[in-house]
Amino acid sequence: MSSSTRSLPSLPQTLVDAAIRVALDEDLGLAGDITTNATVAANATANAVIAARKLGVVAGLALAEAAFRAIEPETDFTIEIGDGETVKPGAVIARVSGNARALLTAERVALNFLGRLSGIATLTRQYVDQVAGTHAKIVDTRKTTPGLRAFEKYAVRCGGGYNHRVGLFDAVLIKDNHIVAAGGIASAIKAAKAAAGHMTKIEVEVDTLAQLEIVMREKVDCVLLDNMTPANLVEAVAIIGGRCLTEASGGVNLETVTEIAQTGVDLISVGALTHSASVLDLGLDFIASPKQAAIQA
Repeated sequence: MSSSTRSLPSLPQTLVDAAIRVALDEDLGLAGDITTNATVAANATANAVIAARKLGVVAGLALAEAAFRAIEPETDFTIEIGDGETVKPGAVIARVSGNARALLTAERVALNFLGRLSGIATLTRQYVDQVAGTHAKIVDTRKTTPGLRAFEKYAVRCGGGYNHRVGLFDAVLIKDNHIVAAGGIASAIKAAKAAAGHMTKIEVEVDTLAQLEIVMREKVDCVLLDNMTPANLVEAVAIIGGRCLTEASGGVNLETVTEIAQTGVDLISVGALTHSASVLDLGLDFIASPKQAAIQA
């Protein structure tokens, strides 16, 4: 799946700018880029490319662009391979040109965001490919980097996955500890229904078929089937019978996800998408102009 087959929502610019400012403030500290300022002329210009060093899926170009333009608004940033697209080793993702100091100062922040989000998109795509041919959707969790959730969930969408609830505020998810604290499954569901607005979805976690039978006597939007075997998942899907969405969670990895998808569940939530993705190896390299190349030769 690529961005050409599934549209991607754009990230709010205010959110992007705020994250970039925090990252640049962290990197520049009280003195700025002392290496670049000491070695590069203030009026020097440069052309550079951001290229992939490994196969992956691109995500986070808006953040990379914003990093460069936060230092120098006139920086030219041209995208060659967009978010959601697959990139091969050596392929140029974007071209950047402008003030040399600005490019060098923003480089690490730009690559940190782009590499992190592209890594998440790449891992997500691997999971999505593993469930191809089933109707199951791969969804993320709240196991995200503090402060970066919106971007990491965006990266999941770039990889072909879908988003679970964004936070504690936008959906009810009654888990095992809620059930204990509320005095039982039925009590927890009734209390949630009494408190939730008419637009709020309610999901309940169960880890046994006996618990599921109790839940199905109540009307909920989704049941989270936690750490169930494939055989139990098949039985659970049959018990639910399409009356609500089914979500499998727990013990999901690239080796098990296909079998889980084949049980007929609607959703498979995978915390690893955001908490265990490796950064995609990317690099920014200055390229010599024809004049510079002649001098160097």
